[in-house]
Amino acid sequence: MAHSLKILFFLFSTLSIIPLSHQLEQHPLDSLTPNEFIRVQAVVNQSHPTSTTNLTFQYIGLNEPDKQAVLSWLQNNPTTTTPPRQAFVVACINHQTHELIIDLSRDDIVTDRIHHGFGYPSLTFQEQIDAVQLVLNYAPFLAALNKRGLKAEKVVCGSFTVGWFGETKQNGRVVKIMCYYFDGTVNLYMRPIEAITVTVDLEAMKIIHFQDRLVVPVPKAAGTDYRESKQKPPFGPELKGITVVQPDGPSFTIDGSRVRWANWDFHLSFDARVGPIISLASIYDTEKQEFRRVMYRGFVSELFVPYMDLTEEWYYRTFFDAGEYGYGLCAVPLEPLRDCPANAVYMGAFVAAQNGMPIEMPNVFCIFERNAGDVMWRHTETMIPPDLITEVRPDMSLVVRMVSTVGNYDYINDWEFKQIGSIKVTVGLTGLLEVRGSKYTHKDQIDEEVYGTLLAENTLGAYHDHFITYHLDLDVDGESNSFVKSKLQTVKVTDQTSPRKSYWKVVSETAKTESDAKIKLGSDSAELLVVNPNKRTKMGNFVGYRLIPGSVASPLMTDDDYPQIRAAFTEYNVWVTPYNKSEKWAGGIYTDQSRGDDTLATWTSRNRRIENKDIVLWYTLGFHHVPYQEDFPLMPTISTGFELRPANFFEYNPVLKVKGPNNVRWPNCSVSSSGL
Repeated sequence: MAHSLKILFFLFSTLSIIPLSHQLEQHPLDSLTPNEFIRVQAVVNQSHPTSTTNLTFQYIGLNEPDKQAVLSWLQNNPTTTTPPRQAFVVACINHQTHELIIDLSRDDIVTDRIHHGFGYPSLTFQEQIDAVQLVLNYAPFLAALNKRGLKAEKVVCGSFTVGWFGETKQNGRVVKIMCYYFDGTVNLYMRPIEAITVTVDLEAMKIIHFQDRLVVPVPKAAGTDYRESKQKPPFGPELKGITVVQPDGPSFTIDGSRVRWANWDFHLSFDARVGPIISLASIYDTEKQEFRRVMYRGFVSELFVPYMDLTEEWYYRTFFDAGEYGYGLCAVPLEPLRDCPANAVYMGAFVAAQNGMPIEMPNVFCIFERNAGDVMWRHTETMIPPDLITEVRPDMSLVVRMVSTVGNYDYINDWEFKQIGSIKVTVGLTGLLEVRGSKYTHKDQIDEEVYGTLLAENTLGAYHDHFITYHLDLDVDGESNSFVKSKLQTVKVTDQTSPRKSYWKVVSETAKTESDAKIKLGSDSAELLVVNPNKRTKMGNFVGYRLIPGSVASPLMTDDDYPQIRAAFTEYNVWVTPYNKSEKWAGGIYTDQSRGDDTLATWTSRNRRIENKDIVLWYTLGFHHVPYQEDFPLMPTISTGFELRPANFFEYNPVLKVKGPNNVRWPNCSVSSSGL
């Protein structure tokens, strides 16, 4: 989504350059350190010494080692040498996109390839700031504001990627600038300045097109400010504070990027494009007295957010939030006691500035144990008189959270680990709607297609979608896995063997190729499992994990619509591919103005074999968002997600012998709002 200039300046002001001396002992999957960012910058600058004025770093991240090298290191550490550290870099050098791999053990370039295909790299904060500044100093734009009676100093603008709509010629790296009026409110997104469009060439950093199409009323500021200090009576009932105290401290430990809690052990890292990455998640089996592998690597691969408004200033708003803007790059510092509970521990991360220098992002992760009063398991036995036997175990879990504010929307990302062996993944949507200014002040006035809901005077909330695609490299008890689709099939009783007329049974099919595994979830009941066909329980069942989907949504645009061509990876909710280290971003490496020729959908067209292979599960969850007045002026959180749950992975209930936590206290007091 678009970023306002004010938001970008705020983010830059909260980040800080890290000195060269900052260096920790490294895990092969650790994010790049500040030291490594500086070395990458130096290597690239030295290799292109005449290009420093025309060199920008669009992305710098870990070029992860080969999977087998990591697994070998994990098995033999510390006797095995750590796999060589490499960085993957996308840089614009003399107006060409370079894709580089840097060997950090030797500080030299392994490969330097110029990208000649379709699509462009993600935007940097700095070039968005520079583009907006051009507009705010542009005489025709200032005249357009004056014509509307708007104060220039109360205007902020955002940069919008332009998409692709069948053009055969590439447009170059351009964005369209749209602006907002925050006079009387900080809720600038509720006060759009419609029908003024400024197009900026990011390479030349100049305005190449300006249009002032018509004058549309700017929605009023009244009632839009969401700050607590600006609210006026009447207020809702005030609740008393609730907190859980852990007098002995947390039950989890963090060693560098390795997190251990209860029966779980996993690695947590950060990437500017996708945000949190959970790796090497293993669970301890008390029966076998060993850790067993569950997931090699899991992360958000792409977010597709198309708006359904076809007007001239809106039709191209079909955003790819990870590939175009950087889902991790848009992470924001978490507020103690607001974003996370009092018992949370915080971790920071690092990204590269446009010049390649490392920037610290404080408190982008919080990690905390959750006791929400839920029940993990229970039973009350009444059939053995006179005894009444009741056994209950409270449900405790560990949560890793990050919030990414991609322009107007805030995405709350949770990875929750449960003692039963489940990994629950949740995304919550909140923040501000994208609204369009309108002449209408009452629904009864509307006599045309307006592509949205009238939320307030002159304010239309646009219909839109959110599709979030996850990359889930499950290694269930090892790398060789298969994908099993089990349908629940109704069977009619016709032979008079029972008074019953029907029952249902499970009909299972193992997907042999990629095309066999594609699934559009809907009304049919199904069990979706990743199993290890080489491992069985004592009862003879294949060990596995099942995918339990949350809310299901599929694209409603036609397959030949250009945004849908680019986002064809959302056509199915489930895909399965053979593991390929280069296939991690579902929308392709170069998403801005892409044409759908390098996506998950195109990779699977090869129809590779996936039975008893090292496979990756891709899952897309979605929302069709019809705005309602309750979403104005700020949207309460709506959440969905999915669960990865053991399916014959253990011999019996893995939490049968789990004891409840000690010293659970519920003090009758509130927690100080001071920072940690």
